[in-house]
Amino acid sequence: MQDDATGLQAVAEAQPDFARHLGARLVESTPERVVFDMQVTQDLANRNGVLHGGAIMGLADNAGGTATFLNLPAGRSTTTVESKTNFLRPIRLGDTARAVCEPLHRGRTTQVWQTTVTRGDGKVAAIV
Repeated sequence: MQDDATGLQAVAEAQPDFARHLGARLVESTPERVVFDMQVTQDLANRNGVLHGGAIMGLADNAGGTATFLNLPAGRSTTTVESKTNFLRPIRLGDTARAVCEPLHRGRTTQVWQTTVTRGDGKVAAIV
């Protein structure tokens, strides 16, 4: 049996290159909850100097994929069927986006996850 730190490290190492490209850092991973942090850098900003919506969606999709993976039987894989994002407030350059992904439904063949993306001040910036 692995301890929590070993399990977190294993899940962190299994992240796709895209997550590393975004700078997504795994903070917590259990079958019930996955948390990532991501620094808002110029490379991830839109022309208005805030985190690009696509970067928010990419972070949330990766969190949902990680959460789903943690709930799959051995040898199974996953793909996103649908994703919707409500953008509520901007996350400015230099801030940190935090994605907290929790299950709404974990069925036999489908799973539905909600990811809440917050800013450094704790205010909700997006719900995916």
